[in-house]
Amino acid sequence: MRKYKGHTKLVIKPGSTDEVSKVLKYCNDNMLAVVPQGGNSGLVGGSIPVYDEIVINMSRMNNIRDFDEVSGTLVADAGCILEVVDHFLAEKNHIFPLDLGAKGSCHIGGNVATNAGGLRLLRYGSLHGNILGIEAVLPDGTVMDDLSKLRKNNTGYDIKQLFIGGEGTIGIITGVSVLCPQRSKAANVAFFGLESFEKVQEAFRAAKSQLSEILSAFELMDGQSQDLVHAVTDKKRPLEGQHPFYCLIETSGSNPDHDSEKLEKFLEHVMSEEIVSDGVLAQDETQVQSLWSWREGIPECLGHWGGVYKYDLSIPLPELYKLVEDTRERLTSAGLVGDDEKYPIVGVVGYGHMGDSNLHLNVATRRFDKEVEKKLEPFVYEWIAKRNGSISAEHGLGLAKKAFIGYSRSETMIRLMKQIKDLYDPNGIMNPYKYI
Repeated sequence: MRKYKGHTKLVIKPGSTDEVSKVLKYCNDNMLAVVPQGGNSGLVGGSIPVYDEIVINMSRMNNIRDFDEVSGTLVADAGCILEVVDHFLAEKNHIFPLDLGAKGSCHIGGNVATNAGGLRLLRYGSLHGNILGIEAVLPDGTVMDDLSKLRKNNTGYDIKQLFIGGEGTIGIITGVSVLCPQRSKAANVAFFGLESFEKVQEAFRAAKSQLSEILSAFELMDGQSQDLVHAVTDKKRPLEGQHPFYCLIETSGSNPDHDSEKLEKFLEHVMSEEIVSDGVLAQDETQVQSLWSWREGIPECLGHWGGVYKYDLSIPLPELYKLVEDTRERLTSAGLVGDDEKYPIVGVVGYGHMGDSNLHLNVATRRFDKEVEKKLEPFVYEWIAKRNGSISAEHGLGLAKKAFIGYSRSETMIRLMKQIKDLYDPNGIMNPYKYI
């Protein structure tokens, strides 16, 4: 939405942890505010300097330090690009436990700092479970060397967890130790259309039951999101006709024939039970990539007309899609949604990670319009609070959501978070004006 435009006179690109330490000590001694910056692909303004803070960009710290093929433990600099790391691991028959659309530019340090979720969370869990150790520099220049390679280390407070999702507010991550699973020999993808969100829930229950240990992704897309992708790309649709909902299922395992047979049986079951209206199974890697493009292409295509209001939310599964319906009805009844250019809104769509109860509510707009924002906020956050959901499932808080944290966190929790911030960063130099 071009709401945040950063301003800085100075960008520093350290090449080592020692250089980060010296820079932070100097800045802390001289009361100079800093903003840590990775690939700068965040969606909540967390890496933007607001009032001429110094940017500390981690792109030069991009070395893979160590990889143990027996345990699958990777140690790497925070500035390593996610896709580069994943390609390195592929050569070692392993996989990074995180995948997301910005993988070609985002840094793993930034991923950890924002606790990125992405497409593999259903199978491999969150970074809170996969990060074994962290090396970070505190605001006064102290190096926190906690690069453990052990899965079990029950010796006191687990301080590293504060940095996972801490958004650079208590220190700068310079290195990470990550547990990386074996890369699956067989990956299969199915794409299908469904007539209602109730059918989507039935399909998800059936997938968990019948595919269980090989299920690695269950992605939800509504019909409107797919219509917009089709309008922008003009690609041939994977299925004949149009459906109110679509789902993409990925399985990954060690036996190609076994996994393919299980997925085929699952598809036969959900179609014979009339849970799924139509479906297709990818026959080769090209088709796998093509089917994934209908899911991964949504964010880029939504921005085609101008800007997008993006809400990243955790919602109890039975009501996951109701927010989209309520928001669409609210904006349509206000006369803001339409096909021609006199309307500011092109479409209201919902997609996301069904397996993680994570909805991406997106409102595609032609232009910035104050009336649109007034109708969206705080309506969306109030709706979430009534259902004990989360206003940020995986994008973090940054600048965009810091004022709304009270919709997801109690006063007690916010006070504890502020105490942690004050303890580690008493001068308030680390990524100020963000988070809390």
